[in-house]
Amino acid sequence: MKHGSSKARFITFEGIDGAGKSSQIDAAVALLRAHGIVVEQTREPGGTPLGERLRELLLHESMDRETEAMLMFAARREHLAARILPALAAGRWVVSDRFTDATYAYQVGGRGLDEARFAALEQWVHADFQPDLTLLFDLPPRVAASRLAGSGAAPDRFEREQHDFFERVRAAYLLRAQRHPERIRVIDAHRSPEEVRAEVETIIKARFLS
Repeated sequence: MKHGSSKARFITFEGIDGAGKSSQIDAAVALLRAHGIVVEQTREPGGTPLGERLRELLLHESMDRETEAMLMFAARREHLAARILPALAAGRWVVSDRFTDATYAYQVGGRGLDEARFAALEQWVHADFQPDLTLLFDLPPRVAASRLAGSGAAPDRFEREQHDFFERVRAAYLLRAQRHPERIRVIDAHRSPEEVRAEVETIIKARFLS
């Protein structure tokens, strides 16, 4: 599954819950659009009508960890087929809040899913397709938890997990970044939003807009 256009790009934003990536996505999309780029902004799990229905199950229904992983990849397959790949083929850029790196971090790292089973699902769903750039917002889980508590939003099933779960998720994210340094850029999210935004813009400009 190669990009249909040599100019279209797929950028993903990753990090544990509370790392502040969501607000940075909006700023990055605005930056790209200011340069005349047509961008589709999306998220996982979700991004399509079916994906959003699966998202509700994944965020609020208890389930076996392998069921969870398969539903994540089912939503992703639909997302790719119905939205991401058609957009790239038409020359539109896609910016997504999470992709397969999140499944590795949360299901393999957090839940303890067998890594070989994860790899088999990744190979099946998008064997030769990866984001052009992944921005990983790294933050100590205790800081992230404090931010979430201050948001006032009701926590979902993942956000209610214990501290050690998020430590494992963070470690898995950083391991994934070590394995794919050409694609994944780790950003220190323990700084002010303005400092983080400046680094995001610098990375995007250097990679795609120079």
